[in-house]
Amino acid sequence: MDDKRHLIEGFHRVSRDERLQRVKEFCGLTTEDTRVLSGETPLPLDIAEHLIENVIGYFPIPMGVATNFNIDGRDLLIPMVVEETSIIAAASATAKWVKREGSIKTYSKGNLIIGQVQLPNVRNVAYARRELHENRDLLMGLANACIPGLVARGGGVRDIAIRELPRPDQDGTMLVLHVLCDPCDAMGANLINQVCEALKPRVEAITGERVGLCILSNLVDGKLVVAEVTVRNVNPVLGRGIVEATLFAKADPYRAATHNKGVLNGIDPILIATGNDWRAVEAGVHSYAARTGTYQPVTDWHMEGSDLIGRIEVPMAVGTVGGVTKLHPTAAVALKMMKIKHAEELARICAAVGLVQNLGALKALSTVGIVKGHMQLHAANLAIAAGAEVHEIHHVREQLNEILKNEKQINLTRAKEILQALRLSDKTAMY
Repeated sequence: MDDKRHLIEGFHRVSRDERLQRVKEFCGLTTEDTRVLSGETPLPLDIAEHLIENVIGYFPIPMGVATNFNIDGRDLLIPMVVEETSIIAAASATAKWVKREGSIKTYSKGNLIIGQVQLPNVRNVAYARRELHENRDLLMGLANACIPGLVARGGGVRDIAIRELPRPDQDGTMLVLHVLCDPCDAMGANLINQVCEALKPRVEAITGERVGLCILSNLVDGKLVVAEVTVRNVNPVLGRGIVEATLFAKADPYRAATHNKGVLNGIDPILIATGNDWRAVEAGVHSYAARTGTYQPVTDWHMEGSDLIGRIEVPMAVGTVGGVTKLHPTAAVALKMMKIKHAEELARICAAVGLVQNLGALKALSTVGIVKGHMQLHAANLAIAAGAEVHEIHHVREQLNEILKNEKQINLTRAKEILQALRLSDKTAMY
């Protein structure tokens, strides 16, 4: 897409209408697509009524695009739905640095989600394990008979594993069947829950034991996605700072929690934009981060000579069909913007953006600090909070940024003072 570079240059400086037209041209959208993105074609209330209960209205969140991403050799605009200042700006700026000096590569490891059938207190563990193992093919056949549509699309249950867990109350042993299923391009939650519930009576009959919970697991460690970033010719001081920040996160779970939140700053907005269950992905990422017994960062950064190398590996169960992704018109346009046809592509993009977002945060922490960048973008928010009208926001924001340069901090009180002075000046000029 080299011939479309002009559409990205100065993107954040042009008007919203101009941005929308550039996105339309860059992504090959239709006029109706842009109406959906702009809000001119809102989500129909009858769809909202079918998505959740007791609908009373909407809570709009801004949708923007992160620019400059080249992932696996493809130039992409990344739709992001988020309310936090500086996330999109940081992602775009960091992606520009990576595009100029390095590369982003991604791949997947596995495609299986997990459903759990729990036997909460097994009286004869050896017998139950043996019977379940000998009837494994029967159980898989029953499971796939419940989801003929998925099987017809090339998916379905691939395996059943048995786990043995001591009860935390030290009163016996649990057995847990892991039903491993390829959901194709669906997230698969409803499908796997259906399968697990269907297996319950047969598992009880085979084992003579009582089945407890039948539910999916959001720790989908059989469906991992990996992204790797290389940035060449990195200033050694900056490189050491980023590596040291990573070591801090590895040593301290208090830091690792914030480190991983920064990663999810990049992932969650894409999931929301595409109608995916961001809460499920977050639960899986945090669980995977704690799989060793100590909560760890999900990214790693190290130097190889003058090159900075980063890697992320996280579970990622997302969908491009079904649910909100199918029903919500904006979600459909978001997938179209990234030219995504399969769930694996979406998962890989999410991981890549999460890793780049993490790099941007660590770079800021290792240089100017996180506050300066946030505050510069926060100035407009302060202007609005102070009560500035549309025509006053620019002046208040610029004055706040001048104060930030000299005093290193700004707040709502200063914003109100600037606005009061502006209005007094305007009033005086009238007479």
